[in-house]
Amino acid sequence: MPASEGRPMKFSAFLLFHRPDRQRSIAEVYDYNVRVAELLEELGFDALWVSEHHFRDYGTVPDIFTMLGYLAARTERIRLGTGVVVLPLHNPVHVAEQAAQLDVLSGGRLELGVGRGYQSIEFDGFGQDLGEARDRFDESLDVITGLWTNPTFQHEGRFYRTGEVDLSPRPLQTPHPPIHVAAVSPETVELYARRGLPILADPAAPFRKVRTAAETWHRIAREAGHDTADVDLVVSRSVWLAPTIEQAKADQAAFEKAFDRGRIFNEKSAPIDTKTGSVAKGFEFWEGRYLKGGTVDADFRWEQLEVIGDPERVIGQVAMLQEFGFNHLMCDFGSTRHIPFEDMKRAITFFAKEVIPAFR
Repeated sequence: MPASEGRPMKFSAFLLFHRPDRQRSIAEVYDYNVRVAELLEELGFDALWVSEHHFRDYGTVPDIFTMLGYLAARTERIRLGTGVVVLPLHNPVHVAEQAAQLDVLSGGRLELGVGRGYQSIEFDGFGQDLGEARDRFDESLDVITGLWTNPTFQHEGRFYRTGEVDLSPRPLQTPHPPIHVAAVSPETVELYARRGLPILADPAAPFRKVRTAAETWHRIAREAGHDTADVDLVVSRSVWLAPTIEQAKADQAAFEKAFDRGRIFNEKSAPIDTKTGSVAKGFEFWEGRYLKGGTVDADFRWEQLEVIGDPERVIGQVAMLQEFGFNHLMCDFGSTRHIPFEDMKRAITFFAKEVIPAFR
């Protein structure tokens, strides 16, 4: 029986802060997404997640903690997620401090999503070797959790070293804010399941892969002696709700027609080692995914990838994800497309009224 069965499903939304074209200023992108964040709280969503990206219009928030600190002041209840902090691009001591400070400022509302990153343009810009991303990530995570769970902590590793540190401030949540590791490949899921660290499943992975990821995580975590009963496994999906199936399909077609995939899926976003021109070490599971332009046909998106349709169909898909072993759906309501705010407001409000109550 999945650990999520019998538990209320949680609902959150992903805010990419994508700049769809150069006619819009970044200030306008920020204002739009802040309005969406306030709407999410008003409608009773459990959480929102903000992404970190660098050097592109595909996500215009390079400092995720600054943005979430601002949103903490604009909201009162909704939980605030990092979706995700790219740990290899940061000093882990600084991440531990910033996250702890945000947790205190927000009244204990932080959800710390972390990942190793994948975009070659970002690693090149910071002078980092993408092939070292996994090893840097693992060591960085050890430093952060060590700082949060020990009175004093000192570390000397391959990539990071610290003096003897007594962290201040410390997180408000005990023993620390929930940590979610971006993972869906079998090797990565098993690695973090053994540590009892819950996964955050990729929106580009089809249903069959996220099902395997959830089942694997629960099995390995239990075998390692972890109590998974109260653990939140998060699955991210593109989500679109319409009054009818026909309207949902028409909306999907209109979105795709207006969507310039080449601005998002290209060599800059691919996990390529620029020294060799090949897929970077540790990213073989995703080989070809980004260089192929992210092209998937409408039937594939409809049947295997997206949560989309009329209320009955969408409720059924959410229930399916719950049966897989997830109990938290991170909804992407079209973050890479420009949807006028009033249209976005109607879409999110419709979802909140028609779908969320079925899981409360």
